[in-house]
Amino acid sequence: MDPHPLARWRWAITAAFALGGIALSAWGPRLPAIKTELGISTGTIGLLLAGVTIGGIGGLLGSSHLLHWLGARRALYAALWLVAASITVMGLGLIARSVPLVAVALVITGAGIGTLDVLINVEGSACERTAGRTLMPSMHAAWSIGAAVGSGIGAACAALGIAPATQLIAEAALLVAASFWVVAGVPAGPHGPAEEPGEGASPDRAARLREWLRGWLDWRLLLIGLVMLGCELGEGSANSWLTLAAHIDHGQSAAVAALFFTVFAASEGLTRLFAGPAVDRLGRVRITRLTTALGIVGVALFIVSGNPWIILVGVALWAVGVSMGFPLGMSAAAESGPNPAARISVVASIGYFAGLAGPPAIGALAQSVSLLTALWLVAALFLAAFAVSGALGPVRRAGSAPAEPAVLLDENSVGHQ
Repeated sequence: MDPHPLARWRWAITAAFALGGIALSAWGPRLPAIKTELGISTGTIGLLLAGVTIGGIGGLLGSSHLLHWLGARRALYAALWLVAASITVMGLGLIARSVPLVAVALVITGAGIGTLDVLINVEGSACERTAGRTLMPSMHAAWSIGAAVGSGIGAACAALGIAPATQLIAEAALLVAASFWVVAGVPAGPHGPAEEPGEGASPDRAARLREWLRGWLDWRLLLIGLVMLGCELGEGSANSWLTLAAHIDHGQSAAVAALFFTVFAASEGLTRLFAGPAVDRLGRVRITRLTTALGIVGVALFIVSGNPWIILVGVALWAVGVSMGFPLGMSAAAESGPNPAARISVVASIGYFAGLAGPPAIGALAQSVSLLTALWLVAALFLAAFAVSGALGPVRRAGSAPAEPAVLLDENSVGHQ
């Protein structure tokens, strides 16, 4: 592929990752204000977030069909506009003080974000293979930077007294406007892996389903999924509960609590942005073990410390802990055997489920114990991810050298794996 369209494709998908981060952080930093406006309990917030889980699972399951039906470009439009529409409905629900309308909006938002996440990971993986370079960590960094921007917007709006509904509707308009630039950068026509049918083809749905189900019997994929589960639950829990825990349990103001989440998102994004050379030098396994170990320390500091500065250090280390599991897990899954899309789908299902189901699970647990005590579940799953991170190592196939996870050194080289 000519380098200029390839660069345009890369930056378009990177921008789509950033938009996903902005969308996902749209309501999290404003949960204290949303809780007050709707007059609901922490347990009810957990139930509302379960709607995101339900919608996200639906989006995950339907994304492959949507991709083959509409093609990459139209599917991206559909996902971005669905997220924008649902965030708008959420804002209208807050204006009307309607808990049912907010609940419906969260389900639809979950479906849109789940669909968008799958689509941009498939596109990012295809772009990475075309470039012959590892690009996924930097693309996922854009998601984290987008989340930092979104939470920064939330913190500023909280400090300025801007209503959550106004913020949500404005961010929905931003998503729609940005979607035109993003989709214009995606190449037309088929550009997926060789095993995938191109856009406009009529693939055998039963064969795709069988291939996907076979992945659930692959122990290596399941262990990669466990790494992603631990890291994604840590990220999803921070998205949903960090601000409330900082505000209610640590006694910080709503604006400062939102700022804590901004530090979390920025730390995660910066780690992903600059981790490439470290991954090249040390490999996926060592980097994953290092980051998850730091994540355990960070969550523990956040839970047990009463000093705001130590809590802030804990937030930053917690963010480092969640930063690398998902992008490195996606790359490891794609390299682990034939049909990368089906294999990515298996581990993505596990990771997305954790990211979406984790927050309501933490909320349910917090009903019996305190919210801070419930967050020990995050540390426990970081420990599990640390224990099985060897599954992210290179695969040795018969008659070949191990597949290297690192980036090819030549910027202009093409085709690895």
